[in-house]
Amino acid sequence: MGFDQRIAIVTGASGGIGKAVARRLLQGGAGVMLAARTQAHLDAAREELGRDFDPDRIATFACDVAHEDQVIAAVDATVARFGGWDLMVNNAGTMLFKKIEDQTEGDWRGILDVDLLGAFFFTKQAFLRMRRGGAIVNVSSVHAVETEPLVAPYAAAKAALLSLTRSAALEGKDKGIRVNAVLPGAVDTPMLWDNPNVKAGVEKIDKADVGAPEDLAAAIAFLLDEEARFVDGASLRVDGARLARL
Repeated sequence: MGFDQRIAIVTGASGGIGKAVARRLLQGGAGVMLAARTQAHLDAAREELGRDFDPDRIATFACDVAHEDQVIAAVDATVARFGGWDLMVNNAGTMLFKKIEDQTEGDWRGILDVDLLGAFFFTKQAFLRMRRGGAIVNVSSVHAVETEPLVAPYAAAKAALLSLTRSAALEGKDKGIRVNAVLPGAVDTPMLWDNPNVKAGVEKIDKADVGAPEDLAAAIAFLLDEEARFVDGASLRVDGARLARL
């Protein structure tokens, strides 16, 4: 896979799946804008990646994807820094754990703003400003298909993200932009191990079912690559066959 002369924005890029994706794209020759909410975390990620790759190909921008003005600013900074934009990975996400009867409007808006609207804001900007031949990958979740108690807003947002992916794929065709999604299963990140359902044993995790961030990065890199030029509007499960088990 080659990403020479390609410019990517990766959200949630300061750790976990996002940082693994950034590393994979840098390995392929891309320039990468790392986006996340906390500048200190971004600085640490850039320092780490800069030990292995040309630091001139790595930039950072502190951005809360829930705010459209910050998304626009991140795109502005990317184009100003690198001269263009070709690839987008909507990886930023958040979740909470509450019974439905205890959830509030604020709980739902907090999840939807990040997990769904953040991807919409970047997709909108991509359709306005991304170069032809570009590609977008949305990081959904197996919770979009099968879920568990206490995560209704997250599951709903991730399911809606698949619908957004399909709609965007249709509308992106005339712009020369492909849009696909991946559905991670259990991935070895803090989001998995900090999950109170996992800690309490409500959600059973077999170690054989736990993937590495690099496993997701490989799948995402394929969908972004020109080799996947006929893959559009797809939802790719990357879960080690977890959902296939009866």
